[in-house]
Amino acid sequence: MEQKNALTVTQLNEYIKMMFDSQPTLNRLLVRGEISNFVNHRSGHFYFTLKDEGSLIKAVMFKSSAMKINFQPENGMRVVARGKVSVFPRDGQYQLYADDMELDGIGALYVAFEQLKNKLAAEGLFDESRKKPLPRFPSKIGIITSPTGAAIRDMINVTGRRYPMAEITIYPALVQGSDAPRSLAAGIRYFNNSENHPDVIIIGRGGGSIEDLWAFNNEQLARFIANSEIPVISAVGHETDFTICDFVADRRAPTPSAAAELAVPDSYELYTRIKAYESRVGTLLSRKLSNGSDRLRILSRSRVLTSPETLFDNLKLRVDRNSDILDASIKSKMTLSRSELKTASGKLSSLSPLAVLSRGYGAVTDADGNIVKSVSSLDIGQKIDVTLSDGSVTAEIINKKEATNGN
Repeated sequence: MEQKNALTVTQLNEYIKMMFDSQPTLNRLLVRGEISNFVNHRSGHFYFTLKDEGSLIKAVMFKSSAMKINFQPENGMRVVARGKVSVFPRDGQYQLYADDMELDGIGALYVAFEQLKNKLAAEGLFDESRKKPLPRFPSKIGIITSPTGAAIRDMINVTGRRYPMAEITIYPALVQGSDAPRSLAAGIRYFNNSENHPDVIIIGRGGGSIEDLWAFNNEQLARFIANSEIPVISAVGHETDFTICDFVADRRAPTPSAAAELAVPDSYELYTRIKAYESRVGTLLSRKLSNGSDRLRILSRSRVLTSPETLFDNLKLRVDRNSDILDASIKSKMTLSRSELKTASGKLSSLSPLAVLSRGYGAVTDADGNIVKSVSSLDIGQKIDVTLSDGSVTAEIINKKEATNGN
């Protein structure tokens, strides 16, 4: 064994890598398989394994390519990956370097649609509470669509027929292809930043396949619509077509023509309604005037106007009647007062000392006019005054006898 011809491990791996890289078949190929061991690295790179029933191969997709796919890879998904097979010299391991990936089968776009729909719904972008009401009478309408398609003609025709006073501004945008989402989002930004901004925005296009409408399932465009300060109507495809824009917009119209009908009122209907209001108001005014005339005619025939003196006659009668009522009230009050006075006088008389004296009693006072209440307070020789019912006398105490045992 000649050791001088031995290769280092690095040299061997580099040689094998060169052999892989020199094979045209391995430089651009499609590989179908099921994803397992998927890792979405913080760097933005995808690391995963593709496997089938009999084998597996490790794979990597760098951030620049991962950002371009329209779905989020998950374990168990069947995909078709495009890329090249090469060797990572450090590990001595060959792997698939994927630069694109699609879901395998006819439901691939549907899965991508459902993933984005669930993601934005979880963030609340579809909630009715955050959606803005449409203006009832918009003066300016902004339309984001292809300037050459049938959709724009339909919207212009419907708007002109229903509400010709509305001013329409068209933002020409791509509605299909990889650059379409960016072009549509630019239209939303343009109208929101415009000084003469519209009252409502319509964004959409005519019908087509799911691939044709795919630009309206873009996450960035959906966020532009959600953040628009101007109400947005989504009008994509036909009635059975649904896109992410339909869910995030403030209103969804089944067709571009229906979007124009949602955006503006029907001027003929408004005219008819106004005429009906005008007729009703006229009828009410006529009725009011007629009732007023009838009432005025009745009042003009009243005696107050035809014979004003009767008003004073009635007042005189009222004065006489009130005077009689007042006199009667005064008399009644005086009678009651006399009766009350007589009763009080009787009670007062019964309590008067003169009434007591008239029954044979006398009131005794000393020289100072003080009432004498007991014999013990008098002295022999003291003069006293005795008041009787018909006068008074002066007496001198010559003898006194005090009662005993309370007698």
